[in-house]
Amino acid sequence: MSIDTSPADAQEQQQLSLSTAAARNLATTTKSAPQMQGISSRWVSKMLPWVQVSGGTYRVNRRLSYAVGRGRVSFVRTGAEVRVVPPTLREVPLLREVEDQALLEQLASRFTQRDFAAGEVLVEAGRPMDQVLLIAHGKVNAIGTGKYGESAVVGSLADGDHLGDEALTQADTPWPFTVRAATAGTVLALPWPAFQELADRSEELRSRILQFISDAQQSQSPHGEAEIELAAGHEGEFELPGTFVDYELAPREYELSVAQTVLRVHSRVADLYNQPMNQIEHQLRLTIEALRERQEHELVNNRDFGLLHNADYDQRIQTHSGPPTPDDLDDLLSMRRNTQYLFAHPRAIAAFGKECSRRGIYFGGIEVAGHHLPAWRGVPLLPCGKIPVTAQQTSSIIAVRTGEDNEGVVGLFQTGIPDEYEPGLNVRFMGIDEKAIISYLVSAYYSAAVLIPDAIGVLENVEVRPRA
Repeated sequence: MSIDTSPADAQEQQQLSLSTAAARNLATTTKSAPQMQGISSRWVSKMLPWVQVSGGTYRVNRRLSYAVGRGRVSFVRTGAEVRVVPPTLREVPLLREVEDQALLEQLASRFTQRDFAAGEVLVEAGRPMDQVLLIAHGKVNAIGTGKYGESAVVGSLADGDHLGDEALTQADTPWPFTVRAATAGTVLALPWPAFQELADRSEELRSRILQFISDAQQSQSPHGEAEIELAAGHEGEFELPGTFVDYELAPREYELSVAQTVLRVHSRVADLYNQPMNQIEHQLRLTIEALRERQEHELVNNRDFGLLHNADYDQRIQTHSGPPTPDDLDDLLSMRRNTQYLFAHPRAIAAFGKECSRRGIYFGGIEVAGHHLPAWRGVPLLPCGKIPVTAQQTSSIIAVRTGEDNEGVVGLFQTGIPDEYEPGLNVRFMGIDEKAIISYLVSAYYSAAVLIPDAIGVLENVEVRPRA
């Protein structure tokens, strides 16, 4: 077998110029700075007004309030059995000051489990309020009577909510509304006789009941604050009331939180590979971006000061039907004066846009800091990917009013700290170890404070899954 190597074929295979692969060895490449996919818009950090906290602690002084805020109780599930976590019973206003753990455990053991189906009536309006109900799972609607006798949904309750605790202090109080299940779920019930039997044996519980009733009888404003006595519309020599403004004796204090890391760079890298880009500078830049992303996450999700966990029970509402609708956002906006921003996961914003399209409603926009963003009723709807989406494909939408002068939500930081690199963030040289590795301590200090309860509200259980 022979191979034909004619002169014509050899001429076609011969390279006539320098190849691009070889030429690249003599060329200078143009490089980008290191890129990072995890950088988000961080609208929460951008929109909060930041307050200087020189002493590291921010105290929120308020008028004295007799109305104790509600919270969410927690549950533990073992197979089909659901039990309330005893310490979380302090979220019931009457039990807020109870410190006896054994007493809370005895109270928790007296709750009985009951499963319900969608559409089932749990209690009927007008019947005696003879039990406390804890919603362990599912959603129920409180149905009252309108002005003209029609049925109307006056509220919705979901996981962790409770109702009927007025029965613990006022026997034979009638239910003001009917409670009907919107979904299937589980409720834990505490009958009045079971509570009364425990109260008869516990001095602490009896004293707490008396104190709670005494506070409820004090003169209060519609917001539960100690009343300021005034007179108006009088004539002649009317004797004017005397008054004073009382303050909380133990106001809440917010301490600055911290996010930290130790950045390590080998001295050989810093010495030999610093052109055309400074290695330490770019290592530090991306590390700071990661710290700021964690700061944004904490501002939303931290249990002590995060926006999601600091909204009062009375400022939390449920969706009417699952997906976020214009009706839901209208209800959320109506709960406070001067709502300035709405924060939502991008998927929740998309779900709201779909609901608007289904109804033929135009979903408008607004200009914010040079960006064209969606808005509802003139309030910017800002994307925040740090708001979680649960495994059940539900999320939340947060409404806030901001600023100290506006009695809203403020961010907290301290400037002028040693080795400050950015406001509230410093970079401190920690030395070079025996392996020639340079270390820098990078720290960001921050927190957030809610000045009065209605500064923040949350629309919960927002379904973001596509409709079938």
